[in-house]
Amino acid sequence: MSRRPKRQGRWGDLPKRLISAVIMLAVAAFELWFGGPFFALLVVVLTGLMIWELARMTDARRPAVWVGLGIFAAAVMFGVLAVPVPLGPLPLLLPPVLGFALMGQNRRVFLFYGLAIVAAGHTLVGLREQGGSPVILWLIAVVVASDVMGYFVGRRFGGPKFWPRISPNKTWSGTVAGWFGAGFAGALFVLDGRAGWGLVALSPLIALAGQMGDIAESWVKRRAGVKDASTLIPGHGGVLDRFDALIGAALAVLVLSLLLPLPLPLPRPGG
Repeated sequence: MSRRPKRQGRWGDLPKRLISAVIMLAVAAFELWFGGPFFALLVVVLTGLMIWELARMTDARRPAVWVGLGIFAAAVMFGVLAVPVPLGPLPLLLPPVLGFALMGQNRRVFLFYGLAIVAAGHTLVGLREQGGSPVILWLIAVVVASDVMGYFVGRRFGGPKFWPRISPNKTWSGTVAGWFGAGFAGALFVLDGRAGWGLVALSPLIALAGQMGDIAESWVKRRAGVKDASTLIPGHGGVLDRFDALIGAALAVLVLSLLLPLPLPLPRPGG
């Protein structure tokens, strides 16, 4: 007799959520302790791992391609950050485009999600260089606050699903609670004297983009027929599973900053 799969309780995925929060906080601690070039190096490594995971999900038949694309993406990101060239970030187009050419299936998925990964990584390093630690810490705080608040409220109160076809566990109650959590995170930076009150309005928008980043990765996994991006974190999935929301949040900051000045948190003068 075959054993029936064990059903997850309401809080069955709480450990994964906690791991995500711990990893995000570890990145924040890394940024505070080391900062600068070391943060850029961390982004290089994470970019390579996420491109590897994406290739692994979108074309499951050729492990050599996964590894090659991951190493190539990390190398290009390192080159763009370490050696300023007239082309600027344009070489970052190469890994997604190469993957598009090599993929036997899901080529467009790899192209567009790969572009999102490299653009988000480059944006994070650019934000760090221009705004120092506070803007990175704010971005992480918004993502973590939105995720934690959304998870607990959504699990406790339930209600209508936000996007049931792609992410059946997300509810409107949790989604909206996440916006309030992000606004609270933004308010802490305002009260600390790092930004104006416009940051409180901006934070829920960035949280929404983070939620869309999470949903986008869920869609890629459903299309690929996998539960997790990889098994790099035993029992808790892969790097993309932990940083999908940060990708969406960073891209939102990038797009909005091209359209209008943003009230981002900044270091104190002389601090």
